[in-house]
Amino acid sequence: MDSGLLWGFGLLAGGLLLAALEIILPSGGILALLALGTAIAGVVAFWQVDTLWGVSSLMLVIVLIPVIFHFALRVMPATPFGRHLFLNTDEEAVADRERESSEQRERAAALVGAEGTALTDMYPIGKVEIDGKRLEASAAAGFIDEGTPVRVVSVDGMSVKVRAV
Repeated sequence: MDSGLLWGFGLLAGGLLLAALEIILPSGGILALLALGTAIAGVVAFWQVDTLWGVSSLMLVIVLIPVIFHFALRVMPATPFGRHLFLNTDEEAVADRERESSEQRERAAALVGAEGTALTDMYPIGKVEIDGKRLEASAAAGFIDEGTPVRVVSVDGMSVKVRAV
């Protein structure tokens, strides 16, 4: 066997190995660039042996690059690094997040109309105690002195607005 063929096969195999390592151990594209360079060097080695070998290896590389990229996108989310890289689209996780946010909205809506006491002077933001819980709130209008009874008038997300009773 010609040494050019050995170099070509070796370089293409090295490129595939580097591409596989990039999938398992993401390096920010460094291993992918090395894999691409090694594959190109393999094609050049094949081209030096014969035009047929060169064209065949070039077609192989052109076909394998998208296949490897597709495979990487399929495998990557299952790796520890990939779980942090990609958003979790698991239906159960999405349902849990929706359930949790709806529970928070219900708790917030239950606060409207509740009465408590201003724990600090509110100029316009301060602390209030409502149903035994300390919350940060803002005065809906004007200033509220410490110790003044207050009533929750609205809740928007985490923002609680109170008014003196």
